[in-house]
Amino acid sequence: MLSLLWLLIIGLLAGLLARLIVPGKDSLSLIATLGLGVAGSLVGGLLLGLVTGGLRDRGFGPAGLLGSVIGAVIVLLVYNRWTARRSPLPYDDRA
Repeated sequence: MLSLLWLLIIGLLAGLLARLIVPGKDSLSLIATLGLGVAGSLVGGLLLGLVTGGLRDRGFGPAGLLGSVIGAVIVLLVYNRWTARRSPLPYDDRA
């Protein structure tokens, strides 16, 4: 139970730091920022495991704060790119 609490605390911190690092306006709620940080922790843990070969030895696990922030920045950049492509074109009323 305590490890889940730490995952949420580190996830929230990582999400907030990622939103500070990545330029632009992000309209994410506090819950979405928490989700961003937790997803970043998972992405950071996966990347750390791939780089160090830890996926073979200990399996997949969440990263620490630094890995979580790096992962959250990657997730936020992908999210911003994905939502920018899905936004509708501005209305042009020139007739």
